[in-house]
Amino acid sequence: MAAQPHILILGANFAGLTTARLIRKYAGEDVRMTCIDRKPYLTFIPNIPIEVWNNNNPESTLHLPFIKFLDRDNIDFIQGEVQGIDVDKKSVEFKPVERSGSAVEKVPYDYLVIALGNKLAFDEIEGFGEYGHTFTDTYYGDKVRRYLHEGEYKGGPVAIGSDLFIQGKSPKLPDIPVAEAACEGPPVEISFSMADWLNERGLGGAEKITMFTPAEVIAEDAGEKILDQLLPMVQEMGFGYKANTRGIKSIEKDGIEFMDGSSVEAELKIIFPNWKAHEFLRGLPISDDQGFIITDLHMRNPDYPEVFAVGDVASITVPKLGSLGHMEAEVLAKVLGKEAGSYQPKQEIDPLQFELICMGDMGGHKGFYMHTNEWWGGDTSILKMGYTPHALKMGFKAMYYTLGGKIPSWGLPISESIADHTII
Repeated sequence: MAAQPHILILGANFAGLTTARLIRKYAGEDVRMTCIDRKPYLTFIPNIPIEVWNNNNPESTLHLPFIKFLDRDNIDFIQGEVQGIDVDKKSVEFKPVERSGSAVEKVPYDYLVIALGNKLAFDEIEGFGEYGHTFTDTYYGDKVRRYLHEGEYKGGPVAIGSDLFIQGKSPKLPDIPVAEAACEGPPVEISFSMADWLNERGLGGAEKITMFTPAEVIAEDAGEKILDQLLPMVQEMGFGYKANTRGIKSIEKDGIEFMDGSSVEAELKIIFPNWKAHEFLRGLPISDDQGFIITDLHMRNPDYPEVFAVGDVASITVPKLGSLGHMEAEVLAKVLGKEAGSYQPKQEIDPLQFELICMGDMGGHKGFYMHTNEWWGGDTSILKMGYTPHALKMGFKAMYYTLGGKIPSWGLPISESIADHTII
């Protein structure tokens, strides 16, 4: 290996940017680092709904240019689209994308960190392009904004929920639960906050909205204790609710047809799709049967120890949740900092400890907060609602923008402590 190992990071949204900056923190200048991403900015996805409800174009407020932060840490950046990975030759093919017509190039690595997120399979949902909406990026967010605020929406029924998620499998993976929806924090959050938006405009409220899930229960990863509080609340507020839909068959002008044979009437259909691995990852010796990257609980591939993965592309990241990606980044960066850099921990590096931390908007400057590890066999189960979770959600965005993804080690724990122990 080179005297100054080259760490190549694929992807620079939440998981990739945070991982890159934390590796520099722990490894110091003993390593050379390069990031590849198809765009030179991070999309701050969690706050798209808030911008939409306030009639702000999320494309103008939620794109965070990150090159200046990488420059501060002496991390090179390539604006390119990854085309393939050769784990035996330790090289990655990419195509520069600033201008069309670029030729494919290769870049070698000593260590590879895959943080490419996933493909959101809207193109596999019949009728989505014509009749569907979502909040998964700023383009779709602005499309919803214009639909709601410029008169196309007539005040009819709303359906919000998820398509069936196909989770990857491999005997080399740690034992983790199986999810049937990739992440259901967003459907729950948008249902609550849209009910407030409708009410503020005299268009009704929760009774206009049907939540749906392919699973036996929505937000299954929240655990039974939280769901025992949440589901009665959903019913009391007047929401419609459909479980066990088994996925979306098609989206029509006036509603949604489900795989279980049922349907729901809706003028507005807000959909969260199947999360899929990128096609070029399928069939690689580092991938599970769906193309997600196999890792242990230190985010390292068991067969190719120089390969790591973090965030949604990692097979063990279930649900596909931002807080898990942040915790994985911290573990991974310490491992590489010790192995390739100057980091000398006083004790063994702890593996990833699974827990769900979710702060969602409910409208009216209120929010909900979930902190639980019950789904993974733990005994933490906290659900709170009020002004504090909304303030924490907005505060996290401000901290992320200010620090460029390099959240201090106390950032997430102090948020947990405030929310866990504040009466709200």
